[in-house]
Amino acid sequence: MEVSTEAGHAACADKSSWRVCLVVIARDEAAHIERLLRSVEPWVDEMLVLDTGSVDATPAIAQACGARLEHFSWCDDFSAARNAALAAAAADWHLVLDADEWLIEGGGLLRSLKQLRPNFVGSIELMDQFDDGEIRHARSRLSRVLPGHVRYEGRVHEQPQHHLPVKPLALQVGHDGYLPERLELKRGRNDALLKQALQHKPADAYLWYQLGKNCAVYDDHAGAEQGFARAAQLGATAQGWWMDLVARRLFALKQLKQHDAAMQFAESQLQNCAESPDFFFALGDLLLDLAADQPDQGEALLPMIEDAWRRCLEIGERPDLSGAVQGRGSHLAAHNLALVLEGTGRSDEAQALRQTYAQA
Repeated sequence: MEVSTEAGHAACADKSSWRVCLVVIARDEAAHIERLLRSVEPWVDEMLVLDTGSVDATPAIAQACGARLEHFSWCDDFSAARNAALAAAAADWHLVLDADEWLIEGGGLLRSLKQLRPNFVGSIELMDQFDDGEIRHARSRLSRVLPGHVRYEGRVHEQPQHHLPVKPLALQVGHDGYLPERLELKRGRNDALLKQALQHKPADAYLWYQLGKNCAVYDDHAGAEQGFARAAQLGATAQGWWMDLVARRLFALKQLKQHDAAMQFAESQLQNCAESPDFFFALGDLLLDLAADQPDQGEALLPMIEDAWRRCLEIGERPDLSGAVQGRGSHLAAHNLALVLEGTGRSDEAQALRQTYAQA
């Protein structure tokens, strides 16, 4: 299913109101899809759900919530499904969300898109939920508000293809797809698709990076390092995701106790990641682990650990960077630094630091 791109985009240039549509692909999401649709329905002109083969009540729930339902035969290609859904929606603005996501804040902004010409891509703030013994959140920004002509590429971990400016929008979206029960249902799916894609594009650094990320989600640190190392070997330092790869690789190498390899890699990336708090946070964590394993080096390593977390605070939060975790440029780094300060007899400085970032 194809629609005109630039011609269709130009045709709406003089419109006074643009149509906004939620676009979702889903399969067997009966337990979650109503939450998404109810959260977005008041703010958009239409909701389009493309069902890719559900055997549960997903289609019926989607229709009961007011969504237009379309069907697609799954072909192991997320871009093909996304693009079929976008073509079916055929709106001026598309808000692309998944069934395990939901709108937290920003409904009014969604509604205001009706008065904005679709000549940019909007990024949303995604609040990922994790459960590592207790629920925690990580924030990232993703391009999910797309002009009608924009389409995706990539069999898995698909990305919108465009040359438009990207503007951060005050849209906050929740996501609980990383909770253990949800991850278990998806175990092996993305791994298989990524390996299938790599058979066709073995020199694609992005696919190797995503394979590493997928392994890391399941605590397969050896598999993560294999993917990240191959991506790093191929070289893609100009890519937006590069700094995320570096921080993730340092963590994987730390978990594998490959401290020497991690330190060599970190030193090679100091210039590339000079403005990434996530890099310096991972570096401080790596150095601390090394000091714990080799206490005789602790005295020499301690100033380096302190410097890494101070650098995080100097840089501050960088939500514009791919994979950025909120807090690594503020309270998380401050907490770690305060522990170092207390451990070296500087309790007053540690307390002042805690107070500063408790108020932030």
